Amino acid sequence: MNAEHLEDISHDKINNYLKNEKLTPRLLWDNVKDLIVPHEDAYIIFDDTVLDKRYSEEIEIVRRQYSGNEHGVVKGIGIVNCIYVNPKSQNFWVVDYRIFNPENDGLTKIDHVKNMLQSLVYQKLLPFDTVLMDTWYAVNNLMLYIDSLDKVYFCPLKENRLVDDTMGREKYKNIESLEWSDEELKYGKIIKMKSFPAEKKVKLFRVTVSTDRTDYVATNDLSQSSTDVVQQVCKYGGKIEEFHREIKQLTGIESRQMP
Repeated sequence: MNAEHLEDISHDKINNYLKNEKLTPRLLWDNVKDLIVPHEDAYIIFDDTVLDKRYSEEIEIVRRQYSGNEHGVVKGIGIVNCIYVNPKSQNFWVVDYRIFNPENDGLTKIDHVKNMLQSLVYQKLLPFDTVLMDTWYAVNNLMLYIDSLDKVYFCPLKENRLVDDTMGREKYKNIESLEWSDEELKYGKIIKMKSFPAEKKVKLFRVTVSTDRTDYVATNDLSQSSTDVVQQVCKYGGKIEEFHREIKQLTGIESRQMP
């Protein structure tokens, strides 16, 4: 699924569809399931976005919420999306989503991700190996839940996350305070995260994203031993950003055309 698929669809058709059709998660799956080319080593990517609806007055699910793109609070519809990526073909498909509306259902974004994971594993039966998610989803209970499904995760941790790389010889410290040897920079290091079960360790990698950004990426795959490989894996996360740009393009069309 990519932007080229939108070229033959007129703006009027898109606008009418968005106004008159309700694309439920079930309907989405019914439409996409026969198009997916599954792969045993597929990636599942979770992330959320906010569709700007600052001029909408009659949509019940519109609420004020933080938007990363706007770097502030906007009036919009929060959506938690699930993308399936075939690493061989590099194609991706949107396979599930949830509306973030805690006032109505009491569910957090973490709850939505766990529900979608359960659906993937036990109902949709899609083969996959690895879950990618951003910093906001790197919470203990979700990371441990993915581990319980025998799936691998990669996720960046906040710099103030408390961890221990001394196997208990020292107190927990902020990730940004860790010291890195040349070997650890290449191959990663085993750490214990605060409030994780004592027997649960993760591998931490310091990944250079750009000249002014460094991510600290954690994985439960303790056999992973290459920062370069982790960096390449994390680049798959860009697939969901590509989708978010597409959907905002569509909803931008809707907003401009609605009276």
